[in-house]
Amino acid sequence: MSKLLRLLCCLLPIFLPACSRIQPPESEGRLVVAIRETPAFFQSEGDTTSGYDHDLVKAFADSLGLKVHFIKAADPFELNDLALAGRVHLAASLPLGNGSLRYSTPIRSVRQWIVGHNEVTGPEKLSDLAGKTVEVLAGSALADSLRGLDEKSRPTVTELAGVNEMDLLARVAERKAELVAVHDIHLDLGVNFHPELSPLLQLPGHLEFGWAFGGEGAEGLRAKADAFVAAARADGTLARLHDRYFGHIKRIKADGIARFIDDARTKLPQWRRHFQQAQDLTGIDWRLIAALAYQESKWDPLATSYTNVRGMMMLTEDTADYLRVKNRLDAGESIRAGARYLAELVEQVPATARHPDRLWLALSAYNLGMGHFRGARSIAKSMKRDPDVWYEMKQVLPQLARPEIYARLKSGAARGGEAVIMVENIRSYYDVLSRFEPPHDSPYASQSALMQRESPASRPSMAAIQSGP
Repeated sequence: MSKLLRLLCCLLPIFLPACSRIQPPESEGRLVVAIRETPAFFQSEGDTTSGYDHDLVKAFADSLGLKVHFIKAADPFELNDLALAGRVHLAASLPLGNGSLRYSTPIRSVRQWIVGHNEVTGPEKLSDLAGKTVEVLAGSALADSLRGLDEKSRPTVTELAGVNEMDLLARVAERKAELVAVHDIHLDLGVNFHPELSPLLQLPGHLEFGWAFGGEGAEGLRAKADAFVAAARADGTLARLHDRYFGHIKRIKADGIARFIDDARTKLPQWRRHFQQAQDLTGIDWRLIAALAYQESKWDPLATSYTNVRGMMMLTEDTADYLRVKNRLDAGESIRAGARYLAELVEQVPATARHPDRLWLALSAYNLGMGHFRGARSIAKSMKRDPDVWYEMKQVLPQLARPEIYARLKSGAARGGEAVIMVENIRSYYDVLSRFEPPHDSPYASQSALMQRESPASRPSMAAIQSGP
């Protein structure tokens, strides 16, 4: 937004209705929220929107009995302007501190990092920043942090408009920029896409982010937001949201991500059509199926374990027989069968589990087998944990290796910790493929229709298959 338009929005609301202050949410009939599109916090793909900030704001709106209407802001400057002008009820994820705005209690606290290429040495201390140029997002609080350093440590700060944090980090990875400044969550996300990034220097202090309020009734809405955030923190909502979007991002080390990206470049092309055919059969994103296959076999169609689990999707003999697989070492057949098996598992996870938890839970069953998975759900209930939430179940699954726990299960002991690692790795691989590989458009074939192609009487019972592939 230009400076002139900002001025007009504040001084001439009568002549510019679109810039006028909005009524309270109850009068508007909706909660109007300014938000900035940035990876994992708010992102859109087609008609679908998601992200940490998206989900938290929507939950707040639900608590008020209102629908939410998002207005995308180009940068933090515009977020601030929209809130100051009272054109939105709240602006999501602004750093606390602007005295002209009312803020919620802090929702998250982040550390600030100087990031460079891993082939670059330094800076190692603040004074090494003097004479350097550091790029930051336009309007970012990081720009203020850098300019607030002691004169002997102060770098030249270049603010870039029209980019997000991943774009900044890509500039370093591609050697177009020497140094950039981002906070730690974006750094951890960026390393999953660009393993050559290196965190060089942590800046002093932390940044706290919250919601900023403008418009009529701002103080009353802020009080309701504070109560909502306090309840969300107490009941674990904030922890579950953090795990949903960020809990897996540091699981794989940089060298593992680098190897995966190289394999995606060299190995994936020959198998891509098989993964896309599997999507055509099941409706499951081909990139998720490919991520599962990589975790299982590193895209090796001849892979074999000491337990005789074999092929691209590492199917057991029982699972292969159930799915009528003639040759487990045939890559296309294995991929389609593994995708069908996963689709069935998703169907068997109770519908009370919501997406994406239902998918993550099904992936754990792919590893454990449905027998152990059902046992784990029973154990979760006895531990007062929610068996429909992946964040809760990832705490429970490792317990299946403890004698006092597995003694209570018909299916016996299981390496539940391995299932957790598997799912978290797949989430990371899927994130990378979703960034670098385009989606595949295909007509959706429902899982039920797929399975009706064969008579159930001609196959062994699914319940008889207790160990996963």
